[in-house]
Order: sequence, then structure tokens, then C-alpha cells
Amino acid sequence: MYIREETLDDLLNNIYTRLLKKRNKIVASKGSFKEITGILLHLKKPRARLSRAEGKGKLFSCLGELTWYLAGSKDLKFISYYIPNYIKSSDDRKTVYGAYGPRLCGKGRNAQLLNIINTLKNRSTTRQAVIQLFDAKDILKPHKDIPCTCTLQFIVRDGKLDMFTSMRSNDAFLGLPHDIFAFTMIQELVANSISCQIGEYKHYVGSLHLYEVHFLQAKSYLDGGWQKQTEMPPMPLCDPTSSLNLLLDCEQKIRLGESVEPDALTIDEYWKDLVRVLQFFRFTKYEDENSKVDSVLDKISSEVYKSYLLKRKAEKAIATESHPSQLEIFEQ
Repeated sequence: MYIREETLDDLLNNIYTRLLKKRNKIVASKGSFKEITGILLHLKKPRARLSRAEGKGKLFSCLGELTWYLAGSKDLKFISYYIPNYIKSSDDRKTVYGAYGPRLCGKGRNAQLLNIINTLKNRSTTRQAVIQLFDAKDILKPHKDIPCTCTLQFIVRDGKLDMFTSMRSNDAFLGLPHDIFAFTMIQELVANSISCQIGEYKHYVGSLHLYEVHFLQAKSYLDGGWQKQTEMPPMPLCDPTSSLNLLLDCEQKIRLGESVEPDALTIDEYWKDLVRVLQFFRFTKYEDENSKVDSVLDKISSEVYKSYLLKRKAEKAIATESHPSQLEIFEQ
């Protein structure tokens, strides 16, 4: 099956409609689900990577997971700060075995992202710019989490960098929006690293599935509609290495409660806004820092991000007023 759409929301609308219409459910140890096998998703506008729907706008967890990848980390505490449910994916409650970070941005042969950037710089027409995430050793013994992504391939044609992702398995409700966000961001990072325009994005999945526990939420997404899709701002057209390293440094400081002043950073406004988004998440996550929220809202330059920030601020206020116990649910 082949589905081509311009935006993430268009893809999700198409996918959820097809999955919910399927009659047969598959019963498995993790719960019953409906499934489409052997599907190719084609996103024509990779920067239209954020959902504009009320229930699927996951800017904060998507950006948090991306920084976890690019930091080369497998630390559970790091990712649980953004996505608490990751604890279910840990074998030892300290690390995540299937974490993409050490496989993408590790050392030596595992410095795969850096290696393919160098390969593309030297041979722009190569068909060998492939990152492998799933490994044969991953199924030799049981783990709570192994990579769902098999490979990421980058091809330059006609001055544009196209990206092709191959997944063995993809949760259409929880995983797919995060994966498309992270991988198209990586696509744009690679494109800028080799002085190339970003092309289109294709995402192949062996098993694209929707668990029964998410049927009602998927239907609610379809019934609710969404705002007109707005693409994320384009990444500045220059080598992003130093700016990315500064973003990752700021992320760590913010997550650990250290002070960061985005206006003082010697980086483009694009990167400063991402730092502000990370700050905003922290200031709304911890009640004793709520007073700093409006200062971030006043300085955020992208209207695309501002809508997500305002939505989170409103939801946090409602959760706090309703009952303190709601805060734990809100952070999920």
C-alpha cells in the first residue's frame, strides 16, 4: 500500500481512517490491534512534521526525544523527563537497551550519523549513505525494547536530499508521529551539513498497527479536526554542527535545573527558539518555576511554536486547578 500526503496530519487522517475500518483484530500479548502490512508513507513536505490536532500536538516530547537521540544517550532518566512511559522499555530501570542514540551518534562505527554526512560530502551520488539501527544481536535474547527502525537511507538527487526510512514495526498512534518528527529533523540536519536542500521523506513499515486501547483516541482525532497545517521554520542554511552542540548543551542544563539565557547565545533565532521551547517545558513541568512561563512566551519568535506553548499553558492550568493528582496524568 502507498499513501502520499503533504503533511503529517494528512497522513495520520488517512492511516487512522483505514485502520479503524478494518474488521479483523489481531490478539497479541501486548493487546489486540488492527494492522496494515507493507505500507509506504510519503511525506511531501518534511517540515510539516508536527500535528496541529488538539490531541496530537506533541512538540515537547518530540523535541525531547530528538535531543536524546542526538546526544547519543540511552539514559532512562533523560528520556523519562520528557516521556515518563519510557520506564516500561527499560530492562534495568537505568537504561533503554534499544535506544537509538548510541547507535546513531555513538563512537567509532556507531558514529553513523557523522559517518554518512562525511560520505555524502565526499560522494554526493552515493547509494551507501545508510544508517543501520536494528541489529541481528537484538533478538538473541529478550529485551523490553529493541529498535523498531531497521535503516535510514539518504540519497541526493537534483540538488535535494531525500530520506528513506525502513521500519519493521510502527505504532500508528504513539510511535509514528514521534518517528516522523525525529527522522525528518535528522534529514534536515544532514541536508544542511552537506549544503543541500531538503527533499521528500518516505517511511516504509512492515507492520503499521493501532492498538485497541487507542481506538477511541484515534476516532476522537478524526472527529476533532485540526488547524491549517503550518510547516516548522526552515533550519538556517549553514553547517548546523556548532549550533546543534550548543542546543544539546542547553538542553542538559535546562533539564538539570541550571540557568540558561537564550538571548545571550551566539546562534540563529531558529536555535534560540528551540532552547526556549525546552525552557517552557521545564517551567510548566515544575510548579515552583511557573512564574517564568510568560517571559518565554514573550520572547518566542515563531508563531508555529507559540500555539503549542499556549495550549500547554492552558492545559497545565486546568490540570492544576482540577486536582493535584491530574499533574501526573498531564505529564504523560
